Amino acid sequence: MAASSDPLSSVADDVERAISHFRIEDLWGPDMRRTLESLAILLAFVVFSRLIANFVLRRIEKRAPEARGRRRQALEALRGPVRMVPLIVGFALAGQHMAFGRDLAALHVVIVRSLWVFAMFWGLHALVAPMSFVFNHLQKVFSASLVSWVVKAIKVLIVLIGAATILDMWGVKVAPILAGFGLFGVAVALGAQDLFKNLISGLLIIAEKRFNPGDWVRVDGVVEGVVESIGFRSTLIRRFDKAPVFVPNTQLSDHAVTNFSQMTYRRINWTIGVEYRTTVRQLRTIRDDIEAYLRANSEIAQPPDAPMAVRIDAFGPSSIDILVYCFTRTTEWAEWLRVKEALAYRVQEIVLGAGSAFAFPSQSVYIEALPAPLAEDLPERFAPPEAKTLEPTA
Repeated sequence: MAASSDPLSSVADDVERAISHFRIEDLWGPDMRRTLESLAILLAFVVFSRLIANFVLRRIEKRAPEARGRRRQALEALRGPVRMVPLIVGFALAGQHMAFGRDLAALHVVIVRSLWVFAMFWGLHALVAPMSFVFNHLQKVFSASLVSWVVKAIKVLIVLIGAATILDMWGVKVAPILAGFGLFGVAVALGAQDLFKNLISGLLIIAEKRFNPGDWVRVDGVVEGVVESIGFRSTLIRRFDKAPVFVPNTQLSDHAVTNFSQMTYRRINWTIGVEYRTTVRQLRTIRDDIEAYLRANSEIAQPPDAPMAVRIDAFGPSSIDILVYCFTRTTEWAEWLRVKEALAYRVQEIVLGAGSAFAFPSQSVYIEALPAPLAEDLPERFAPPEAKTLEPTA
């Protein structure tokens, strides 16, 4: 029978033949000394693999003494794959020293090649995280979450390519497997439509830059808190009581989202009510003093950067209303409260210093006279009898 022209088929046949004819006695063979020597070679490389890896990494550091930060992280990530190289070399030398037969030799070659491929793809996978800084310039166009997704996708792609390469070396046809996964994926897609909806919604959220991890957001009718992570299916938002909430991405794309972290300034909108006995002169004094305080305060955003208004706004049911409308330069909640508190102290001083006072809701009822029907229905007024003086009898 003519030999097959396909080299992969030939390797697969050799592997299959080696496995079918393999016997544990073949490892010992007639020459016990050769077997023990091979085991000693393999054991020596196993024992000194860590030492060899450390020596190689130290040599690299000496060649590049400025290796700091990311370079050092890359070297640490490569420590595992570098340690595997001596093991592969030891396994290859031990197999050659054993002088296997044709079938076992073919199996040994395939195993060694598979180990080399595994070590190479392991190193690439380990380097993805330390080398992810090359994607940092993409954050100017895309968000940090999208860059994180790209890094994760590259890791998955490296694993898939490495697994396909190793399977191909063992004669396993990858194309039928991919076709089977494609059919399986269609079946899963039909039954997991919500999963894909959340995935697409997550991509849209990241592409539109609605929010990033660390932003304070409010989703109408859902949750308010700080975004911690944006996942493939859901987004983790931690409420201010520190309770984590996992929100499906579809809700984040279908509901209105307010991103408070992107505020340029933070608003103060007050209505101050003073008593109706306040005179016009007092009203002008209160208004002018409050406006002067706001304009002299460096922590308050000034026009035209932000609007500012201090005006007599309305005649309320029980007060004359003064509108105080301004913005603070800080957007942090604690600092905003401090600035607002200082403004409240100053408003209190200004109102009381002008001789006025703050009004409170009140209502007065005046009755001039009761209607006639009501007067007729009133009960008769009781008039006690007059006291009589008893005269003494004769």
